[in-house]
Amino acid sequence: MTTTLTFIDTNKLPRVKTPQGEVTEILNQQLVGAKNVLGTLRWLSPGEKFQAAPLEKHQLIYLMEGSGKINLEDKDYDVGRGAGVYLGPSETATIQAGSSSSLKLFHLVVPHIPA
Repeated sequence: MTTTLTFIDTNKLPRVKTPQGEVTEILNQQLVGAKNVLGTLRWLSPGEKFQAAPLEKHQLIYLMEGSGKINLEDKDYDVGRGAGVYLGPSETATIQAGSSSSLKLFHLVVPHIPA
């Protein structure tokens, strides 16, 4: 088996401004040939929110920098660097940056494989 190493300088990838912060894809078909997975970085300014949509996929959201709150099933949890949340198919969460802190999130989405 041949393995190749791909280095992606995420600082050089274009960021897209959205109503839910700035985002850039770092793992996809175009960049590395990933067919069934999507990885993004997302930056939230103080007070901004990101709602992970309820997909028929698995999602992992990891807080790389900053502090804020994650809302799961109508309950808020204070979170900081190193916190994360796993969402199974059809589950959702809302992540909000603190009033004086920005957040950097890593968001990974992979397909649900039926049993």
